[in-house]
Amino acid sequence: MADTTYVQPLDRITTHPDICNGKPVVRGMRITVETVIGYLSAGESVDEILRQHPVLVREDVTACLEFASSRPCRRAGRIRGPSARPTRPT
Repeated sequence: MADTTYVQPLDRITTHPDICNGKPVVRGMRITVETVIGYLSAGESVDEILRQHPVLVREDVTACLEFASSRPCRRAGRIRGPSARPTRPT
């Protein structure tokens, strides 16, 4: 019988000051949650992310989503500079 230990999704997300400057990463690897979420927000599919990063498994991507959704958005209160203002067509 195979050993099938269930890992809580958020247990896959770790932080360590010596890995990626303490940013949350997947299973201690140098793939940050921010990177995975960035791929998803850019329209990449989970299958494409897994193809590009063969060390990841589907549960890692799910854990990144759960982690991100359980944290307040750090950029919400960020003040945008003049160069970041959207322009409107005239």
